[in-house]
Amino acid sequence: RTGVFSSPHLERIEERFAVDGQSCSEEKLVSLVDRLRPIVAAMDAEAATEGDPLGGPTYFEVTTAMAFLHFVERQVDAAVLEVGLGGRLDATNVGLPLGSVITSISFDHMQQLGNTLAAIAGEKAGIIKPGVPVVSGVTEPEAQAVVASTARDRGCRLIQLGRDFDYRYAQGRIDFDFRVIGQAQAISNVPLGMRGAHQAANASIALATIAELRHQGWRVSSQAMQCGLAQTALPGRVELFPGRPDVVLDTAHNPASARALVAALVEIAPEGRRTLILSVSRDKDVPAVVCELAPHFDRVVVTQYQENLRAMSAEELGELVGKAGPGIPIVICAKPQAAWNAALEMTEPDGVVCVAGSFFLAAELRGLVRARRDAPAI
Repeated sequence: RTGVFSSPHLERIEERFAVDGQSCSEEKLVSLVDRLRPIVAAMDAEAATEGDPLGGPTYFEVTTAMAFLHFVERQVDAAVLEVGLGGRLDATNVGLPLGSVITSISFDHMQQLGNTLAAIAGEKAGIIKPGVPVVSGVTEPEAQAVVASTARDRGCRLIQLGRDFDYRYAQGRIDFDFRVIGQAQAISNVPLGMRGAHQAANASIALATIAELRHQGWRVSSQAMQCGLAQTALPGRVELFPGRPDVVLDTAHNPASARALVAALVEIAPEGRRTLILSVSRDKDVPAVVCELAPHFDRVVVTQYQENLRAMSAEELGELVGKAGPGIPIVICAKPQAAWNAALEMTEPDGVVCVAGSFFLAAELRGLVRARRDAPAI
């Protein structure tokens, strides 16, 4: 039985607390909140009495505690905890894990983590515990050196992509080779449920982590690993909804994830005209995200998601798109639903509509995309 704590959620907060792939129920969520409510209230009161300007527990700290409580009550055998931000100071960073996993490092959340890849790597390497094995998919030399140095200083065995394991990816399938002495294993030509070369990199890191768990005595069959790769799906991550036109829903919101999305689109839809529906948070590197995305689309519909105040205005975003892709037709829609309707109307049946730029935009449009897919044929 496996628990997964992830963030942010896409449509429902219950998504953050999953056991065996199933989100917790609404009733369970209420129960968890009620259990923790008096503790949070006491901590808030204590912070107020002491004049602590930061106050009591944050939203993320409360949800982390809810996850721990949920997993204990469900008696999970293993729990996968996704760091919320950074690592060193993150609420998830309080236990002694079987392994620490760092998938990749790119520029995001620079206000909190630093303006260089080395600084960001230092924050993320904060999850490395003395003597606990580390699996790293970090390939950028500057960041990779920080992870390696931290692992060495804390007496940890480092399992590094490109040295101890590698993968090959083509046409939605992966070959994986684990080369650690005494633990060598390989799998070949396994289909991936998630699309894109970046997901193949993530899959290889997951496989290397399982190889380490097997070394520690966990029994995970090769068949289970292959089934897991083939069946894994994650809403809003290059999520394809076939139709006329096809729709790809993605949460890309920084330059690295935008590049990954563009590469995946080449694989999914090498032909056909593309329409982008775009909304981005003001606190992101919006010009860089726009420059990565806009030139690869035939037209862009800019909008402003409604459920959070962080969205850049559609007009301002439209100006940035115009600078990044001179000559690309731009349509400005105040709200996502209008943008969705406009994109469908202007996209050819053999084309692709792609939603990107923010978790908030993906969350607001996913229901409309699903409803279109599930609508009975006329």
